[in-house]
Amino acid sequence: MTIDSAQLEILAAGEHHNPHSILGLHLGDKAWSVKVLRPFAKEVTLSTKNKKVLQFKHLHGGVWEVRGTTKHPGDYRVTASYEDAPDWVSDDPYRYAPTLGELDLHLISEGLHEELWKVLGSRFIAGSDSLGDNSGTAFAVWAPNAKAVSVIGDFNGWDGTCYQMRSMGSSGIWELFIPQVKPGALYKYRITTRDGSKITKIDPMGRQFETPPSTATVVTESEYVWRDSAWLKARSESDALASPMSTYEVHLGSWRKGRSYRELAPELIGHMKYMGFTHVEFMPLAEHPFGGSWGYQVTGYYAPTSRFGNPDDLRFLIDELHLAGIGVILDWVPAHFPKDEWALAKFDGEAIYEDADPRRGDQPDWGTHVFNFGRNEVKNFLVANATYWLEEFHIDGLRVDAVASMLYLDYSREDGQWLPNVHGGRENLDAIEFLKQANRLAYKKSPGIMMIAEESTAFPGVSSPTDHGGLGFGFKWNMGWMHDSLEYIQRDPMHRKYHHGEMTFSMLYAYDEKFVLPISHDEVVHGKGSLLNKMPGDNWQKHANLRSYLGFMWSHPGKKLLFMGQEFAQPAEWNESRELDWWLLDHAPHQGIQKLVASLNRLYLESPEMWELDHDTSGFQWIDGGNADQNVLSFIRFDIAGNQIVVIANFSGTPHHNFRIGVPKPGTWVETLNTDAKEFGGSGVGNGGAVDSQSIPSHGHGQSLELTLPPFGLLWLKPH
Repeated sequence: MTIDSAQLEILAAGEHHNPHSILGLHLGDKAWSVKVLRPFAKEVTLSTKNKKVLQFKHLHGGVWEVRGTTKHPGDYRVTASYEDAPDWVSDDPYRYAPTLGELDLHLISEGLHEELWKVLGSRFIAGSDSLGDNSGTAFAVWAPNAKAVSVIGDFNGWDGTCYQMRSMGSSGIWELFIPQVKPGALYKYRITTRDGSKITKIDPMGRQFETPPSTATVVTESEYVWRDSAWLKARSESDALASPMSTYEVHLGSWRKGRSYRELAPELIGHMKYMGFTHVEFMPLAEHPFGGSWGYQVTGYYAPTSRFGNPDDLRFLIDELHLAGIGVILDWVPAHFPKDEWALAKFDGEAIYEDADPRRGDQPDWGTHVFNFGRNEVKNFLVANATYWLEEFHIDGLRVDAVASMLYLDYSREDGQWLPNVHGGRENLDAIEFLKQANRLAYKKSPGIMMIAEESTAFPGVSSPTDHGGLGFGFKWNMGWMHDSLEYIQRDPMHRKYHHGEMTFSMLYAYDEKFVLPISHDEVVHGKGSLLNKMPGDNWQKHANLRSYLGFMWSHPGKKLLFMGQEFAQPAEWNESRELDWWLLDHAPHQGIQKLVASLNRLYLESPEMWELDHDTSGFQWIDGGNADQNVLSFIRFDIAGNQIVVIANFSGTPHHNFRIGVPKPGTWVETLNTDAKEFGGSGVGNGGAVDSQSIPSHGHGQSLELTLPPFGLLWLKPH
């Protein structure tokens, strides 16, 4: 077969869209030929299974050819000799068939490939042929506007000519299998854009990257053997809505400085077990270039950050948490991505992951790009990414960041800065459909997981099933409760009676969604101060207010989430560059808060009344929600069996003596929690551990208790 010299020139320049049409083994009617690209070689030979050595002839621009008229050589290797370098013996990438099938390409184009990571990115494939080991790595990348794509790496001197990829037609996928490239190899893609420019990009589907600030993608293969089958089985049979959930939110880099995933495992588990949290929620661990983004500006969506180790090291940490009975939630950021020129932005020289129109493709708040949720391949990239973390890392739940920014086309935009949808509205219909698809697939493929929305608006049905018109999340963060309750607790107690509704209003909508009550990292950064320093008064009063507030949070319907450091009342605002102030636990007031949170979690777990009917109106009943003058709230929590716990919160700075409250049952009521107990650093005001009811009607009940309510104190009372 004669090759046009112009085609050889394009090949020599590393710009051929179908190098397999020239290179590799080609069979004719009565002959065969092998062509290879070996620029600067002085001699090239081909060796076969029967040790036959054939001489290549140089054609043009570094392209060499050997021809034969006998039976084709079968498996072969190529040896290239150079003037001032050792011989290079290699297998030929261009003799291998594509590693993606027609069905894969069809599903990707339709946006429906459920296991995208198994066909795109880099995948090590072990194998052998008649000449020995022919293991290597399959590379595949989506770059629909590229004229040519090459794999460059530490295995080819970062040269853009020798490993040119083949275009897989209208799919926009480029593919190449390269023998001898093993796990640990570094690589990127060199892309020739439509206008002929050459740009270098990471692999969007890369599963490991160099440690920032280096950016090369790393070929990786998991060798981890999971041990958590019992956990996964129990999870698949559980009902998250009717289960306890007390989550500890962690920024891994500043919880303990300088620890790897593996080193963190025993320390984090020890702390979690002592504190009694049921779940840990990691702030984003997908690879991100700038540590100061806390992980919310992701470049490597399929790669755990290498700051703390390799992907199998993260698997070890998650596995150990599961073996200790602790669930793992991961922050996931599909709303936007950074504009770093070596990453997803204008990936093939043009906007493919983002919308080309900045009115839809840019996020002004964060200086980032917004994903083009309406493009099938982009939607597939994200939907499969959620499944990837759940399946490959056994994550128990994804907390989806910044959902509101996805739902609304005018999110933080002024008039003229956004484009309406096809109906003239502000809803991002493509993003809504993406979220529904991601949630449906996640719940279908990973039974028992949780999809949790951080969503700050009144968008309806966030945590309703998609077949009921909802977005399909399992839970939604209750930002309204968080905002209102923090506003109230920061006020001087003298003024709280005028704002009593800030603590009761949440019950008007408590069952509109399946809520998580969050006190997250966002509340203790950017000048907002720590949770402790939001509290009014002197140091003792601050701690007392904090104890009562945490008691109220654990008593209110909804699952719980508390950011690290708040469990021992760190006074300093969180700073990602500093470790938590663990030394504070040498001091009694901070020990007291830690003991309180540990006790809250223990009592919470022991009390189905506090979680079994979180999302059912029958699980809550006011006793008196209107006692604004005394800053007192009282209510009952129920479980499915009808058991009950009475909660009374006194948010005033003085005790209330001879305080009468109606209760639904006669008998002795045990004080199971008193946030003012001395062991927590309180004043010890209380009721001696138990109170007998009296046949004096109050608050609509035939029985009542006469109590002493401690200052800034919250009580749980349970019938004996």
